[in-house]
Parts: sequence; C-alpha cells; structure tokens
Amino acid sequence: MIVLERLTDLLDQVRRAGTIHPVTLEMLDELGLYRRLEPRGLKAPLVHYWNGDAPEPIAVFDHAALAEDTRFLFALQCDRLKVVAEAYGLARDFDAIEIRLGCEMTDVRQDADRVVATLRDQTGATAEIECSHLISCEGAHSNARKAMAIEFEGFAFPDATMTLSIDHDFAAQRDYSYRNYILSPDLWSNLFKWTDLWRLVLPADPQADPEKLLDDAVIHERLQRFYPTERPYQVIAKSIYTVHQRVAKTFRRGRVLLAGDAAHINSPIGAMGMNSGIHDAINLGDKLSRVLEGAADGLLDLYVRQRRHAAIVHVQAMTIRNKQLMAEKDPAARRQRHDELRRAAGDPKAAREFMLRASLIQSVRDAAAVQ
Repeated sequence: MIVLERLTDLLDQVRRAGTIHPVTLEMLDELGLYRRLEPRGLKAPLVHYWNGDAPEPIAVFDHAALAEDTRFLFALQCDRLKVVAEAYGLARDFDAIEIRLGCEMTDVRQDADRVVATLRDQTGATAEIECSHLISCEGAHSNARKAMAIEFEGFAFPDATMTLSIDHDFAAQRDYSYRNYILSPDLWSNLFKWTDLWRLVLPADPQADPEKLLDDAVIHERLQRFYPTERPYQVIAKSIYTVHQRVAKTFRRGRVLLAGDAAHINSPIGAMGMNSGIHDAINLGDKLSRVLEGAADGLLDLYVRQRRHAAIVHVQAMTIRNKQLMAEKDPAARRQRHDELRRAAGDPKAAREFMLRASLIQSVRDAAAVQ
C-alpha cells in the first residue's frame, strides 16, 4: 500500500474535528489506536443544549443511555492532529505501508486492469505510479473525483461560519460540559472543549469582508457578546468559511473509489465529518482487502451503497437538522423544538434513541443492513 500526502509535515495543518464518537472509538480500538488516543483526550459523557445565555441548559444528554449499545459511554474530545499523529506512528510499524510525504496526486486514469496516477512532488517534478485501485481521501477538492467526472451534489448554506480556537476557561464561568450547543436566532454557536483549548463555532455575515471579520477587535466584540468577561480572550486560531452539504453521485468509478470529504462534506455541527470519514475507511478497507484476496468485485459496489446511504440518510440529515435547530428564528418553532429536547432528555427510551442517532451508532447499523 502506498499512501500519498501533499504535506511535508503531517502536523502542519489546521486543528479541526475534535470529537470522536463511541462507535468510532470501537473501530479505533480494534486497530490498536484507542489506547494511544485515550491519554491524549478528554472523556465527554454529557452533551448540553442551551437556550442562548440562559443560566440552565434546556436539556442534558448522557452517553450512559447507550449502556446496552457500546462499551464507550462517552465521546473522546481529541482533535484531528492527535489522531493523525498516532495513526501515522502506528502505520510506520507496518512494512506493507509506504508513506510518501510532500507528494500530491494531480491526475488519474484507468483501464480494466490498473490505475495510473500522476504525482507531483514539492520541487514540481512529476512521475507516474501504477496500482490496482486508488482511494481518494483528498478532501472536498478531490482531484480524483474531478478526473472521474463524478458530480458533487448538494448546496451551500447562505450564511458563513466562523471558527475560533480559544485559550479561555469557559467552564469556570458557566456550568458548561465539554460539548455544548447554544441555540439562538442571532448568535447560535457550539462550544466544545479540546484537550487544551475550546473551539467555538459562530455565524458570520457572508456579505462582510472576511479580513474585517477576523480583525482582533471585531472578534473580541463578538466574544464579549457571546460571554462577557473582564479577562481578555486569547484567540489562538481563527477562520471563516462557507459550509457545504454535498454527497458525490457515486463513491466509485471502476477502480477509483472515494472516501471521507472527497465523497461527502457537511456542517461541522454534530461532529460527524471526521467520524463518518473513518467509518468509510473501515468499511472500504475491509471490502477492498477481501477483493484483493479473490472475493467478488461487487463488494466495492456494496461499500458505495452502504456508505452513501449513511451519508445521505444520517450524516446529511442530522447536520442539516442540527443547523436548523440552533438557528431557528420563529418563536413558536423554537419553543416546540426546545420542548422536544426536554422531553427526549427526560425519557430514558427517547434519550437512548436520540443518542443512537447523534453518536452515529444508528448510522453504522443501518449502513450494515444495506445490501
């Protein structure tokens, strides 16, 4: 196996995706990764939903509701860079895995028997390699998806999103858990604790100049609106982007397959992007290894059916719903949704069903049932 990575330093990238759901922890445990990640993360058994700056949460959901479904009764707050670092360390122990850093795939073609990928290194030099199959995990701008002319169906939300990484002890000011959803028609947000920082996601004006929105004084004013404090906020990282909800029309074209953000992208609200990408990789890795050992090629089509089903029915639906829930402006609809959250949190059966969906356990189960 040859792994190509455009970066020359895997850890020289933006910190994103800080929540690992229980069903993903089970998968990582089977790979030997969980024991590496557990001491580097924070166990988060609770999820809080807040109504703006109200002193008490609307609803609190506990992973203990999943006691009959998983041995991991928490999400692990552990950002993507830690996952990358530990996975890289584990992969280097296998002689069958060759990792080429500073190498980007720029084009791909195939015939009935092979795939030929064009590569470019940091000097601009190009080369070609042949392989039996190619898996694109290149992200939303996948060159393989474009080369295979696979449509990326969906839409972009009309508003922009601001993400901030902040060195500030929010939990000392309010009874925040490690995972918080703040519902507000004007200043909705989600606030998650990573190991050393808090990650705050806020709405941003799509018509405004991004440079002005990211000005330190403007950000400080937004943070004071979010939660006033006498201590200056220490913003470590900041970015603005447009959120897309898209799914590739197919995850396979012959010997070329898509996984992760190359196959589907979604709102970060709900912590489903990295998790569903890992689920893609585990599902496809199992099926491709069996095909290479002589199993029917149709297993790869089953991967497409299962994981595309999960992307559309679960990941896309849940992330769209989460965004609507947090930003709802109609007062009557807001009250109704708040009441639904309260009832679900207060009913053990409903709480379990809610957490099965929110933690993607139901997604993995439903995908496995697709034939």
